[in-house]
Amino acid sequence: MIRIALIGCTGSIGRQVADVVRRNRDRFCFSALVCGGNGEELNALAAEFSPALAVCAASDARPKEAYFEDCDVAFIACGGFCGLAYTLAAVRAGKKIALANKESLVCGGEIVMREAKAKGVEIVPVDSEHSALFQALSFRRDAPFRRLILTASGGPFLHFSAEKLKTVTAADALRHPTWKMGAKITVDSATLLNKGYEVIEAKWLYDTEFKKIAAVVHPESIVHSLVAFEDGAVIAQLGYPDMRLPIQLALTYPERLPCAAEPDLEQIGALHFERLPAERFPCFSLALAAGREGGTCPTLLNGAAEIAVRAFLDGRITFPQIAETIECVLNHLPKESCDSFEALEQADLRARAYAMRSIYGK
Repeated sequence: MIRIALIGCTGSIGRQVADVVRRNRDRFCFSALVCGGNGEELNALAAEFSPALAVCAASDARPKEAYFEDCDVAFIACGGFCGLAYTLAAVRAGKKIALANKESLVCGGEIVMREAKAKGVEIVPVDSEHSALFQALSFRRDAPFRRLILTASGGPFLHFSAEKLKTVTAADALRHPTWKMGAKITVDSATLLNKGYEVIEAKWLYDTEFKKIAAVVHPESIVHSLVAFEDGAVIAQLGYPDMRLPIQLALTYPERLPCAAEPDLEQIGALHFERLPAERFPCFSLALAAGREGGTCPTLLNGAAEIAVRAFLDGRITFPQIAETIECVLNHLPKESCDSFEALEQADLRARAYAMRSIYGK
């Protein structure tokens, strides 16, 4: 029986983790369920799964390491910068980590990977793209390769002109063509910021250089990523857009249990790939530049993005102003080296404050 401490149990990924556990009660159980504030849903999950611990973190005074005391796997499914603290706590507790929180590696990749290596902690990627790379590399994050190729659906605005992008609404952005996700990540997919985050994640997960990571548009979202090897071979992982597969695989690999439906290639038809139009989606380029800069720069990027996306969802700024807000923060705040979580936390606070002033004048 694999005991899971699930952080972010009431979010989009958390609910799907619960569904995987629900369908495999002979294999999985929850040792802890932790949410940010949805007490009603937490209570329902606790009644169904009977974990030893079920808490709203916002009102709980225990150190984060306490959530991982009785688990075999720490499943980090919460969104945003706050996930980094949980990931570091799980590393320090010496637990295997199923990582679905992008910001842990985007903002704290250097610290997380250094501490994980020192503690001998295994980090298993849950994002569909990174799960695909992991599978194509035969579940080895140290396997040799020539290039990692991440796929992007392109979101709902792939072929929109710059003028048309000024008029799109939050409702438009939330209509992702292939995936069903939470609001923040859906908007990040529409701006392609999410794909920039995944490039940064790949750099840390596979200990590689940015020049060996590429992203292409694949509208069907059937090929989740590809790995190119020195001999010219390219290995891809295919599957329907269903997060339950990478969630379950992160818990069971190398064993594979029944899960999602196998793609019917005859019904799907042709699969297409095209150049990612970075010139129309500046958030992607901003993310790559921040990743190359390193230090606190990715944290500034993310802090500004979290504020800007919320403002867009609230109707306070336009879609292009998400990128403008991020760029403003990156241009005006100092970039520093980061050797501690505390340094990143301060950078995150500075980025949020500056973005708030830029948008709301306060």
